[in-house]
Amino acid sequence: MPEDGKKFDPVRAAVVEILGRVENEKLSSDEAIYQTIKNRLFSQLDLRFIRQLVNGTVKLKRRLDHDIRFFLSKPSENMSARLVNILRLGFFQLFFTDRIPDAAAVSESVNLAHFFCDTPRARLVNAVLRSALRHPERVVFRNRIEDPISYLADYYSYPDWFVSYCLSEFKYGQVEDLLKSMNQPPQMSVRVNSLKAKENDIAGMLDEKQIKYTRGKYLPEFFHFDSGGISPDDELIREGQIYIQDESAGLAVRLLNPKQNQSVLDMAAAPGGKTTYAAARMRNKGMITAVDKSRPRLELLIENSQRLGVSIINPVLADNKEFKGGPFDRVLLDVPCTGWGNAGKHSDLRWTKCPEDVHKLSKLQANMLDKAARLVKPGGVLVYSTCTIIRKENDDIVEEFLVRNRDFVLESAAEFFDADIVTERGFVKTYPNKQNLSGAFAARLKKKPILKKNGGSDPSKL
Repeated sequence: MPEDGKKFDPVRAAVVEILGRVENEKLSSDEAIYQTIKNRLFSQLDLRFIRQLVNGTVKLKRRLDHDIRFFLSKPSENMSARLVNILRLGFFQLFFTDRIPDAAAVSESVNLAHFFCDTPRARLVNAVLRSALRHPERVVFRNRIEDPISYLADYYSYPDWFVSYCLSEFKYGQVEDLLKSMNQPPQMSVRVNSLKAKENDIAGMLDEKQIKYTRGKYLPEFFHFDSGGISPDDELIREGQIYIQDESAGLAVRLLNPKQNQSVLDMAAAPGGKTTYAAARMRNKGMITAVDKSRPRLELLIENSQRLGVSIINPVLADNKEFKGGPFDRVLLDVPCTGWGNAGKHSDLRWTKCPEDVHKLSKLQANMLDKAARLVKPGGVLVYSTCTIIRKENDDIVEEFLVRNRDFVLESAAEFFDADIVTERGFVKTYPNKQNLSGAFAARLKKKPILKKNGGSDPSKL
């Protein structure tokens, strides 16, 4: 039972509560954080610390559990969920952060055990953490040559199936780089909204604020922040001059290449990042039909559009499988996916996605792509995109689509991007361990124009 009267850190106590909700209530880390802190008064500094501890501990759960067992007198002993999370949090602070003193990590963990558990458990926490500090050499891993899957999964904290998949796709060193990169704290990126601001002006404002940044390699209107970033309440965001968005998310829009006065359909539009970027590239001239089945998310899209000064978006509340309209000059289909390209930003994703999800989603993705194809004008363009790095959700979906739909051809992305993110087949592929990007995929599919009887193309359909 919790011991009354014991001092403890309320910030770390909140983290323990959040970890429990992620584990027991199957909430995402973000949802669990929101539900736990919404009625509590924490400073912005406290909130950043909470997110750091939660996201790091959730990501590294397998590695932390692996290491902890080497310092338990009875490694197979059943411990309460609260005690396990206190130990995980303690180990994370000791061995995977660089600004928390060892003494503080140990003492605060012991205080949490007093508060959430009892004195015997507090003594156990103290003994385990101090032993780990004295004898880190006790931790050993599987042989990386004989059992590379277990070694990588334990060391970098991922499920076996995902490590196995990566080893089937990439060389060993590339796999290590990929797994390591998704364990790093996520960086913040923003897009300059060309309807309200100029890139050089924003760069000057960031320089004045002494905020360090790098420009996007593939889309220069994107800025990547080296650390910290910019507050969501900053006037540049409030006034719609910049919008929080990954450069990798913008690649599909650039590949779509929408033009002024064209008709564009975004089939899974909310909350509007890609939709509003398309509007900016069209210079707010033309019409974008933005379809989404979630009313709250569609309302967020409308709010974002208004803040960014976009006036050409027509929001439609509908399931995209049932949507009727068009045909359109350009169609963007950003499908639901496993999201493995964003595993570094969503700490719980690696523990909630499984091979069955890939199988189920690939069927949905194929059906959505077939539906989208029927809404494209002859001579028009359809871009299929995801935020995953799983081949079955990416390459395979497009290749099978091309077999079923002979009136479409794949156009290479090499016309739009440097060769380092374009495959030999012409797909856009990015990975979290390169160029400040998340993992993403995009393919540009063009519908063949209608041929006139004399063999020429109908120019009105191009």
